[in-house]
Amino acid sequence: MRSFSELGIENKSQPFAGDKIKMAKILNVPIIVLAYKVEDSKYPKNRSGKCLTLQIELNGTKYIVFTGSDILISTIQQIPPEDLPFTTTIIKNGECYNFS
Repeated sequence: MRSFSELGIENKSQPFAGDKIKMAKILNVPIIVLAYKVEDSKYPKNRSGKCLTLQIELNGTKYIVFTGSDILISTIQQIPPEDLPFTTTIIKNGECYNFS
């Protein structure tokens, strides 16, 4: 019987590392966005039904942030993977989040 490593299957998605951090703790603070993924939300409360997972770095520590912000989702999907990582600040404008 062959082992999994002999099958030559490559895992294309890398898990995000770090503890979960709430969006409120990173608002108006410079962060580095290392990676992101957009998936169907388990709890669809937004118009798109999607969830954005951000792998960020704050003060040298990696964190994971989850959000259903349709504005952040549509904005980050315009960023090509080769432009990662990038620095930004997430701001709250009324009830909406934006990159600045």
